[in-house]
Amino acid sequence: MLEERARTLLKTLVEHYIADGQPVGSRALSKVSGLDLSPATIRNVMADLEEAGFVASPHTSAGRIPTARGYRLFVDSLLTVRPLEARQLGAMEEALHGLPATQLIANASQLLANLTHFAGVVIVPRRTSNRIRQIEFLSLSEKRILLIIVTTDGDVQNRILNSDKAYTPSELVSAANYLNQNFAGLDFEQIRHRLSQEIRQLRDDIKPLMSLALDAGDAAMSESTKPYVLTGEKNLLDVEELSSNMKRLRELFELFEQRSSLMRLLDVSNRAEGVQIFIGGESGIATLDECSVVTAPYQVDGQIVGSLGVIGPTRMAYERVIPIVDITARLLSSALSLKSES
Repeated sequence: MLEERARTLLKTLVEHYIADGQPVGSRALSKVSGLDLSPATIRNVMADLEEAGFVASPHTSAGRIPTARGYRLFVDSLLTVRPLEARQLGAMEEALHGLPATQLIANASQLLANLTHFAGVVIVPRRTSNRIRQIEFLSLSEKRILLIIVTTDGDVQNRILNSDKAYTPSELVSAANYLNQNFAGLDFEQIRHRLSQEIRQLRDDIKPLMSLALDAGDAAMSESTKPYVLTGEKNLLDVEELSSNMKRLRELFELFEQRSSLMRLLDVSNRAEGVQIFIGGESGIATLDECSVVTAPYQVDGQIVGSLGVIGPTRMAYERVIPIVDITARLLSSALSLKSES
């Protein structure tokens, strides 16, 4: 346990460093800490904090910066979270209102990225349905057909089919009616299985259209069930601590492409309550040694179905990022739960 003046100086140093990104010297601390301490006393306290691993001295400066351990103590016991303004809350609610489930997920990721200026990520709910509510065919030209798929959770997917045969509008309506009357509520795998048993009942000229629709539908549904939505990666190019090390930045973008390691980290949040913060090496992913990941689970009808979060530098404004992640998770939970009731 640190004594009170050491805690105050560490809190001041972390806040000062987050604000301007420059190592903080004893003179600056004596001016802004509010403590009636001599510069010599402050230097002694800072030396103790450095020895304990809470701060470090960069080679280029006599000032000090927080270490991952210093950030951890700051976040756990020294941080004063700043509540979001009513105007910002209203904008967040509007961005996550009255949309299909997949669009809500995408908007939540974009919202996190826009508000924090870092990367926003949302794990797609495992219970997202790919069952079909309705299918429509629309003729675009003689042999090009637009396939419109509406799932039971309100997601809409469009695919263009290139047919060897020209179909009349009435034939397309008949094919869609057949699928909707016989297969609504099933996924494409189930539809394919049922159709293989009933294929003899179909007219020969409709069979190729059904085959095209099933292939395109499978592809559309596979794309709509990616494990997570990641937005705002390019924001990290503007973070000096990350962009100054191109090798590490490339590794970070490769991590985003690889997905599996990041998925394991985000899955941890699914088993926890409230906001979780992984600072530097706490993530267990070497590429994130200079990053922090702030996550929170979200729910549908009281059941945790996924998590969302922000990936940024360890020097982030935690007092802003934490409530943004927390509120976004709550709003997404509410919006998805409303959709499940409708």
